[in-house]
Amino acid sequence: MKIAVLIPCYNESKTIAKVVKDYKEALPEATVYVYDNNSTDNTAGIAQEAGAVVRYEYKQGKGNVMRRMFMEIDADCYLMVDGDDTYPADSAREMTEAVLKRNADMVIGDRLSSTYFTENKRLFHNFGNTIVKKSINMLFHSDITDIMTGYRAFSYRFVKTFPVLSEGFEIETEMTIHAIDKNMEVENVVVQYRDRPEGSESKLNTIGDGIRVLFTIINFYRIYKPLQFFAGLSLIMIIVAMAFFVPVFSEYLRTHFVTKVPTLVVCGFVVLASIQSFFSGMILNSLKQKERQDFEIKLHQVSHHEAEEYDF
Repeated sequence: MKIAVLIPCYNESKTIAKVVKDYKEALPEATVYVYDNNSTDNTAGIAQEAGAVVRYEYKQGKGNVMRRMFMEIDADCYLMVDGDDTYPADSAREMTEAVLKRNADMVIGDRLSSTYFTENKRLFHNFGNTIVKKSINMLFHSDITDIMTGYRAFSYRFVKTFPVLSEGFEIETEMTIHAIDKNMEVENVVVQYRDRPEGSESKLNTIGDGIRVLFTIINFYRIYKPLQFFAGLSLIMIIVAMAFFVPVFSEYLRTHFVTKVPTLVVCGFVVLASIQSFFSGMILNSLKQKERQDFEIKLHQVSHHEAEEYDF
């Protein structure tokens, strides 16, 4: 069984050697790949000295790095981990075995159920993780325990059928939503989390990246749940139109005159837009069902190729 440890890196020279060595020790049969994303602090050189296979992605952003990794590397199991030494390697074996022995498609390294809220010193990161988790679980009717963790294991069929659209830190959110929507087998492993060591700085912009993640959730809700999204939009427009129409209609019942003609006209257009929104959702939902059918066919093809390549 071939295991690939994937470490996307940008300026992690203070921690990358330890991370590479820890995971080579925890999974001696694995190949550790470090993909350098335009680092300026010799991260790549240090990783290579530590025993990693070093490659490069010149398009900035974690999503771009993961896209390159997933395209270039073939393995039975992929273990994704950050290069900042915040995820101890103790759980690596358990996570990879969930993929290799129990056929999980994605294994989530759950920080939020262990030490994250005590170890992480960035208050808004804690708040943001909670908001994102509750939003996705509510919108997609799921029960995922940690949406934005950078510690995950994947199957071959997940990696080769996952269309990476995000360019930055939204990639974890996209992975989670894709797994939920495509009915992938998702497992949860509680992992320990430790804050970055002194001198190591987070590349995550709390406000900017947080806003991007929230917009990503809304955008993927529109893509993956078009009927619910556009029906909800339709309902909001109907409520707004009725709120302005009722006083105009009440006045007409009393006086048999309409004095607020512009309001009445706008209400009519809003109702028409509401109807269009609803039927757009229905059409897009039909296309989404066809896309699901095509995905299942593609999944069978990838699984067949995996069985032939790795003699399953």
